[in-house]
Amino acid sequence: MLLACDAYERICGMALVQVRDVPEATLRALKAQAAERGLTLAAYLRVELDKLAARRTNAELVERLARRDRRGGPSVADTVAEIRRLRETS
Repeated sequence: MLLACDAYERICGMALVQVRDVPEATLRALKAQAAERGLTLAAYLRVELDKLAARRTNAELVERLARRDRRGGPSVADTVAEIRRLRETS
């Protein structure tokens, strides 16, 4: 099977992915979500996999936050005051 997948990927530029042991309830929910968007299940899953692959990892997020320049932002007191203001108005 691996050889067939490798050949397919070279010809079509895409890999084949097979997921086993998906509960029926999950499959029904995914099919319904795909139908709501007017997509086939395969097309819907491709869109969702693309979104998942584009997400930053936790390590990437931590690294990005560590590099941020925190100067010039609101003070702790400003943040606390804004939170209190938002709580009082809602």
